[in-house]
Amino acid sequence: MEGALETARRFLEAGADILDIGGESTRPGSKPVDAEEEKQRVLPVIRAITSDFPDALISIDTCKAPVAVEALKAGAQIINDVWGLRADPHLAALAARSKTPLILMHNRSTPTNVEVRERLGKAYAGADYDNLMEDVKRELMASVRIAREAGVPDEHIILDPGIGFGKTVEQNLELIDRLNEIRLLGFPVLLGPSRKSFIGFTLDLPPDQRVEGTAAAVAVGITRGADIVRVHDVEVMVRVVRMTDALVRKGKHA
Repeated sequence: MEGALETARRFLEAGADILDIGGESTRPGSKPVDAEEEKQRVLPVIRAITSDFPDALISIDTCKAPVAVEALKAGAQIINDVWGLRADPHLAALAARSKTPLILMHNRSTPTNVEVRERLGKAYAGADYDNLMEDVKRELMASVRIAREAGVPDEHIILDPGIGFGKTVEQNLELIDRLNEIRLLGFPVLLGPSRKSFIGFTLDLPPDQRVEGTAAAVAVGITRGADIVRVHDVEVMVRVVRMTDALVRKGKHA
């Protein structure tokens, strides 16, 4: 808990606008966590951050409605769903009922969670695309339709192209370069390239040496329309964001 609070303090002081709290790893091969375990991991942290930093904006990184319900009660204000509302049919209604903004991520990974895999079927597993950009846009809009049908207004929807989730190195690079096509769907865009394997494969570097690669991806992403960037190295990336914004957005920070 002390470590989490210190990290929150450091990130906020460095200029982070949102703190993303998650209790289940989405890394390939990671073990799934049930809702109760996930709640035990995230709720004390959210409560503590809300208590110590009452102005902090917190997003709960979960695809489970029971976790999101309690996280919102604890102080979270955004739901970040890496399965784009397809893993839990109740999450969209919760977001609508609570008037909570939603981050909908594109994801073609093969889930380790058996229940999630059954709900998704085979339609989204693997990185085979007929047309990368058209497929990603179509599947993101399928998530948007789920949100709309549940009553979530468009102004509460943020799209994430899902860098690293069911995509090859080349596909990740293309997706960032053509991010403006996602932005043209009419929603704010979140980009999360930080330290990911496509950078490691491109530069042949381990995760702790991918700061420069992340900076390049963040800068190009902003020039292509990213409104929010999700990063680990906040102190460095805030500078990258502010400089890129000054160049291409006249100081409107992403």
